[in-house]
Amino acid sequence: MATETTTASSVSSVTSDQWIAGAAGGFVGSILFGLMMMFVMPAPLLEVVIPAMYGIDGPALLAGWAIHQFHGVVLGLVYVALVQFGPLREPAREFTGAIGLGVVYGILTTLVLAALVMPLWLAAVGFPAAPPFPNVAFPATIVSTIGHVVYAIPLAIAYAMST
Repeated sequence: MATETTTASSVSSVTSDQWIAGAAGGFVGSILFGLMMMFVMPAPLLEVVIPAMYGIDGPALLAGWAIHQFHGVVLGLVYVALVQFGPLREPAREFTGAIGLGVVYGILTTLVLAALVMPLWLAAVGFPAAPPFPNVAFPATIVSTIGHVVYAIPLAIAYAMST
C-alpha cells in the first residue's frame, strides 16, 4: 500500500526579511504615489478624500499622508502573501519578473481599490463628493493606474531583493 504525502506552504515559510521588504517597499512606494497625488493628480485627494474615508474632516494633509502610508504598508504585506503562496513565487524573486508583477499589482489595486472599493467606502461614510460607482473616468483612472504602478514597482523590487 503506497502512501502519498503533500506539503502546504504556510505563513511561517515567509521569512521576516520578506515581510519587512513588503512593508518597507510599500512605504517607499506610497511616498512616491503620495507625491504624485500632491503634484499631479487633482486636489484634494490626499488632504480631503483619503481622510474622509475614516471620518476625518479635511483638509487634513498630515492625516491623509499617515493613512496613505498605512495603506501602502498593508498592501505591501498583501503583495508578499499573494506572491509567496502561489505560482508567482519564482517570478517575484527575479528582477524582470518583479517589474512585471509590480505593473500587474498596480493595475489590480487600481481596479479593485480605486475603481470599486473607494467609491463604495466614501458613499458609506456619507462623503458628499463620493465618486460614482464604478470610479472609472478618463483621464483620472489612467493617472491613478500610473500612480498605483509607481507604488507597486518599488514594492516588488524590494521583495525580489529580499529573497
